[in-house]
Amino acid sequence: MSSGNLKNVNFAGDIANVAPVNSEPVTTIAAPVPDVPALSKRKWFGLGLVELAVMAGASLAVLLASYRAWWSISVTEAWGFVTGGICVWLVVREHLWNWPIGLANNVFFFILFLQGRLFADMGLQVIYLGLGAYGWLNWLFGGENRAALKVSRTTRAEWLALTAAIPLVTWGLREILLAINGAAPFWDSLTTVLSLAAQYLLCRKRLENWFFWIAADIIYIPLYLSRHLPLTAVLYAVFFAMCLVGVREWNRSLRQGGDAN
Repeated sequence: MSSGNLKNVNFAGDIANVAPVNSEPVTTIAAPVPDVPALSKRKWFGLGLVELAVMAGASLAVLLASYRAWWSISVTEAWGFVTGGICVWLVVREHLWNWPIGLANNVFFFILFLQGRLFADMGLQVIYLGLGAYGWLNWLFGGENRAALKVSRTTRAEWLALTAAIPLVTWGLREILLAINGAAPFWDSLTTVLSLAAQYLLCRKRLENWFFWIAADIIYIPLYLSRHLPLTAVLYAVFFAMCLVGVREWNRSLRQGGDAN
């Protein structure tokens, strides 16, 4: 390089413009540690401790009051209350154990309705046993590629079938109940058919099953009061409230991953 070129180089200026080297040690920002208590809110059988405590406490209180004769509620009705309440709440939570508990509930209600001469509701429990086994398997393997079933919407074909079947089957069942001197034949028939429709949609994990349960519960509450089954009427009032929660929870589940038809 010639001396003419060297004189144009400003060594001092170039050195001054060089950014200083940061001598501080490099700090590594660690990834946030998950909140362990938050991850363990649902500890037992997929349910929170508060849920389990409420279910266990309420169940023991009802059964104890019945066995100790603190009120005039039969033991059968008390067991129907307990298993029914637990079953419906587990359905709200999409919990698989709703099915075996629901099967036990069918047995208790079969006996209870036989005693109350609500023959359609009694026979309904037998059908529920079959639907319960079907629903249990379907929730386990009824999804795509035999995976667990997701919440979905009722199909157009199902709506058409239900629209045709509900009034027709209600009329036919009412005629049978009239012939065997059943109590409240029309309302017994209607609630039976609505419940069957709801149970079928529940087995298919259709969101709209809740609307059929709500319609049936609105009729069931005064019906059971008229048949001197006060605890069962209270149970169906609880069912009604749970159904409202179920609509909200299943809607949320559908938005988060359910397969709409």
